[in-house]
Amino acid sequence: MSLAKRIIPCLDCDKGRVVKGVRFVDIRDAGDPVEISRRYSDAGADEIRLREGIARMSPRSRYLRFFTGGASPPDWIIERLLGADGVRHLAWGALDLTDPSQPVMGVVRAIRPGTADPIAEFSIAVVDAYHGLGVGRFLAATLLLNAFAGGLTAFSANVLSENEAARSFIR
Repeated sequence: MSLAKRIIPCLDCDKGRVVKGVRFVDIRDAGDPVEISRRYSDAGADEIRLREGIARMSPRSRYLRFFTGGASPPDWIIERLLGADGVRHLAWGALDLTDPSQPVMGVVRAIRPGTADPIAEFSIAVVDAYHGLGVGRFLAATLLLNAFAGGLTAFSANVLSENEAARSFIR
């Protein structure tokens, strides 16, 4: 087994800007959170977090969400999930800031075929440990505000007939 050094970023924000400091002293502006997030994503940080979050889902949850019970969806699905651009592909995530490792709690996405299409495919996943806490509803509400501001008028979703919780959620 080989070990690799990796950095999992956390952006501290104040008034819409990323801030840096040491032990909350000498805090300074460090830039635009969208730009800094894009740099971290380009460096692979989003993929690490995404894969770790999916691995923390139970086999049953992975089956219901990705239609497969494998430890991780195929790479082509991971690549598709990482393609957020803020226009055609919207995505929001929630991190557990009470845990020092700041694990992913859940993610929500809307992907439309083209930039002008008014309908997008909706998907959401919440790690099992955070089920029933309102994480999914919070993420969905955030995405809805972002989506409607961007001209989306409707969502479609693919759900297994046996996934009653998801069917109830999207009704």
